[in-house]
Amino acid sequence: MIDLHSHLLPGVDDGSRSVEQSVGVLREMARRGVTDICLTPHLRASEIGGVRPERHEKAFGALQAQAPSVPRLHRGAEVMLDRPLPARVQDASHVTLGGSRYILVEFPRLVPPDVVANALTRLRGSGLLAVVAHPERYSCCTLPAVSQWRALGAAMQVDATTLLSPQKRGQRARILVAAGLADILAADNHGDDRSIATGFDFLLAQDGEDQANLLTVHNPAAMLEDGALAPVPPLQIRRSWMQRIRQLIEGDA
Repeated sequence: MIDLHSHLLPGVDDGSRSVEQSVGVLREMARRGVTDICLTPHLRASEIGGVRPERHEKAFGALQAQAPSVPRLHRGAEVMLDRPLPARVQDASHVTLGGSRYILVEFPRLVPPDVVANALTRLRGSGLLAVVAHPERYSCCTLPAVSQWRALGAAMQVDATTLLSPQKRGQRARILVAAGLADILAADNHGDDRSIATGFDFLLAQDGEDQANLLTVHNPAAMLEDGALAPVPPLQIRRSWMQRIRQLIEGDA
């Protein structure tokens, strides 16, 4: 599995606080089948210059010196779109996923849908390919809104563990996957126990092996390779999903 959203660059944001913490999480990820991970620290669009922040470079060097060989480390950022990104692709390539054209972006939780649409339109004009982080968190996340965002060229990254949540954001995450509107899963790990494997197991429990492979292997790999994404077929999530979630949780306990 390939996880393109994590906060394991130590000591730079609200994620992992130390190299030791990050290394422990990486080892557990490898044990659960993660082969590649992208380090995506929080960064505001207004903070993006021509190079990565010095604190990010120092943290990456320290982590790289002690990190296991698997999962392989890739660079990126989770960019809060507080203003338009630089017009030229090369001005933002150091914060895209693995140096590709794909860039992980986020918005405030109460963002209006038209604000998202306008920002994605600007990104498309710059040559970058937006990957909207955890759209299920946004109160404006509806099937029509997400369909519009995808029509503007954006991909949707659903948080893997949110698929198990009984809250509204969990309902929205499952609806996106059921409708075939999710493009990748990711853990959004912050130095804790969140794993992309949780979402993979949930989809397998729903007889969604094809969807699981597309969302956690094929499409994330395509992003790192700057390739085209494969469409993910809709998946009927059975009404007994809560019982299966309890079984997955008890199995991990």
